[in-house]
Amino acid sequence: MKITILIENQAPDSLKKEHGLAVHIEYNGQNYLLDTGASGQFAKNAEQLGIDLSKIDASFLSHAHYDHSGGYKEFFSKNPKAPLYLQKSAMENCYSKVLWFREYIGIPKDILKEYASRLCFVSGITKINPGVWVISHSIHGLSEKGRKSHMYIRTKQGFTPDDFSHEQSLVFEREHDLVMFNSCCHAGVVSIINEVNDAMKATGKKVSYMFGGFHTMGLRGANSMGGRPKEITKLGQQLLALNLSGVYTGHCTGIPAFRILKETMKDKIHYMKTGSVISL
Repeated sequence: MKITILIENQAPDSLKKEHGLAVHIEYNGQNYLLDTGASGQFAKNAEQLGIDLSKIDASFLSHAHYDHSGGYKEFFSKNPKAPLYLQKSAMENCYSKVLWFREYIGIPKDILKEYASRLCFVSGITKINPGVWVISHSIHGLSEKGRKSHMYIRTKQGFTPDDFSHEQSLVFEREHDLVMFNSCCHAGVVSIINEVNDAMKATGKKVSYMFGGFHTMGLRGANSMGGRPKEITKLGQQLLALNLSGVYTGHCTGIPAFRILKETMKDKIHYMKTGSVISL
């Protein structure tokens, strides 16, 4: 299994970067794409990294925000066949709302209509291919997390706090364990891992490697932190208690939070930046 980070907030000078995430995954002879960042820049990086987007067999949208869905027009123009798997509740209705200021932060407008034939809406526990699963989440109290994060869904009745029902995890089975991806973990990374382990209980396997952001970045960007240091330290301790073999994080985790997690978790956690290649 080989994972390549096509775009993320940090990058070497030779590659593009942006506030977003796109990941290429090679597994059992198949090629998968998780998210497309905030624009088409990920495609330029893919070309430089020797990854042919026309050979992607299936794509997945982690959740309905612009920084993960902004490059799908570029992807669809390069790949005429791969389906896009997304949650049934993923719509063009996500907003950031602070006081009376509203900003659309969702899937680029008209993508869902223009490429309707490519979309596969799923829910619950869905088997995509042998060893490949998509899992939705129903963790209690997510609307309150949405409110605290200033994230809302626009409905016919007005704005309501986002419950992140449009978020999903991508899970791969290996011989003895699971490798999971959840790009932003709005539902909380520890809760998500536990829910994935429960959903996959019948396989007798548990999550050993986790890839994704933890939504611990502050409102001022990658160099700010959205929580107290002791809260981030506690998160690191909780992740260690899960006995994972490795955690790869970045994007909405932010640099200050990652440094605290690194102090706590040592060699169990790694930063995944644009161009990173991980073989498992």
